[in-house]
Amino acid sequence: MSSLTDIFTCARCGYCCQGETTVSLDADDQTQMMAKLGLSREEMEAKYWRVTKGVVQMRIIDHHCIFYSPEQGCTVHEGRPWRCGQWPLHPSILTDENNFRAIRESCPGINQNLSWEEFCTVFRRLLEHE
Repeated sequence: MSSLTDIFTCARCGYCCQGETTVSLDADDQTQMMAKLGLSREEMEAKYWRVTKGVVQMRIIDHHCIFYSPEQGCTVHEGRPWRCGQWPLHPSILTDENNFRAIRESCPGINQNLSWEEFCTVFRRLLEHE
């Protein structure tokens, strides 16, 4: 096993889009999202972003990211922040089996048949080839 789909295939379930906060957007995330939506910074801030003390995040609507739709999943998928694209393959999963178990329980995209050791072996191999 050595492909991403051996350990994870996004089910577009939106569980990772739920909560009272979202990820912070760095400058590249902001530029990419503005380009994807064809909107100016001012339009993004007025409609989609929450800016607090210079930190830019996506707004929350009904306990989920403003870009999450139950019918479509992420409506800005090609322009999503890098942290969203990384999830649930967070490096902490490699150092703490409890993190792996918690993420696997909440994410149906994680291969449920793999042990932590098997998952980590493939994930490390993929990271080495990035």
